[in-house]
Amino acid sequence: MTKKMLRTLGLLYMIVLSILIMIPTIASAPLPQAVIATPTPQADGRIIYIVKENDTCISIALLMGIEEQELRDFNNLVADDCSFIYAGQELLVGIKEEDTPVPTAEVTAAPTPTPFKGNGSICIFLFNDENGNALAEETELPLAGGAVSVTDRLNTVNLTGTTDATGEAICFTEIPEGDYNISVAIPEGYNPTTVMNYALSIGAGEVSTVDFGAQPGSGLRPAFSEENPSPLLLVLGIFFIGAGVGLWFYMRRMTG
Repeated sequence: MTKKMLRTLGLLYMIVLSILIMIPTIASAPLPQAVIATPTPQADGRIIYIVKENDTCISIALLMGIEEQELRDFNNLVADDCSFIYAGQELLVGIKEEDTPVPTAEVTAAPTPTPFKGNGSICIFLFNDENGNALAEETELPLAGGAVSVTDRLNTVNLTGTTDATGEAICFTEIPEGDYNISVAIPEGYNPTTVMNYALSIGAGEVSTVDFGAQPGSGLRPAFSEENPSPLLLVLGIFFIGAGVGLWFYMRRMTG
């Protein structure tokens, strides 16, 4: 092999290496926040929530299924206080009412009914993720116009809805426990900051809240979308094919 051919091959390898170094690493979209709320009343009937990292008053209220103002009233919080809640802090989120005793009466024994599965609830919150960190923060507003779909694996449950700007999550209650797929179609002009499809298992008595984020976009489809693969990969493939064909002709010419 001549020195000229070796120089040509070396130049081709340097070009390929430079292109590979310039290709950015495309990370997968972060998963939405998903939390399960199953608070247990204490002996005195108080229902206590332990604050976790990144919790806010609005996220705790959504998780517990109460109004944000109720949370403030329960804990004597003013607007500024919500900025200073900390991980490990105990917040009152409800009080279990005393059950009214029912007089007992002698009844005739009946056959034990066949056990059945219980129900749970799924809530979806779509928010304008201004800083793109995939976390629903108190300063980030809800996003209206998102099409929500909840289906189970057997397609026996098929629920739909549309998000609004009231600040309330869209909730589907009395759903049979099982495995579900949640999907959200964001409004036109927005790009997702979280995955828009999420698989979730719900148990009897559980309330699951899933946060989905999106932010205003340029109108272009995101580069990491499965439906829109990066054009850089296509250009790179064409380059490799062209370089291989050119090298084959060059070697044919040199050996001929």
